[in-house]
Amino acid sequence: RNRYVYYPDVAAVSEWQAVNTRGRSFVIGALVDIPAPGAEGVLFAIGSRFGGHALYVKNNRLHYVNNFVGSDEQMIVGSEDIPAGTDLILSASFDKDGQEPTFTTGILSLFHADRKVGEGRIKTQLGAFAIAGAGAYVGRHPGEPITDDYPGESPHRFTGGTIDRVAIDVSGEPYLDLEREAALMLMRE
Repeated sequence: RNRYVYYPDVAAVSEWQAVNTRGRSFVIGALVDIPAPGAEGVLFAIGSRFGGHALYVKNNRLHYVNNFVGSDEQMIVGSEDIPAGTDLILSASFDKDGQEPTFTTGILSLFHADRKVGEGRIKTQLGAFAIAGAGAYVGRHPGEPITDDYPGESPHRFTGGTIDRVAIDVSGEPYLDLEREAALMLMRE
């Protein structure tokens, strides 16, 4: 299976049943409505302070953080404010370009629809994010945060807008093709 769709306000999905992004290229896309500037909080998160990654909004900018085994927090921040509107797609795309015995390397890009607003090189861990398995969340992240940079207090709920769903693709297809396909997929559901 290469595509997964998650919804807000449901129970966490165990790391062992959730999409596996470790060691591969992926795209995380959130379909959101943001009526005015000021939205903030977690869009998608899986993991904890011991490792994981999250896509979130803070200070009207899109943020992605990858916490490499709890020792190296790598953050990419969008260079432009998130526009207000309906049916906005905010996404992070990781293009794997290297593999080592204990990690994968690549370029993580942030997008507002098809407009690239951030980019940086990261390394991702190959092992599980938590010994007991950390859950995947949409619209919040309770428990041990992946980063202390989250806005607000636990559970770091997404406020100031609504999340329709989050789609994650691990097929390795190019981002622009995925953008069109994700938009069509989100309209069908």
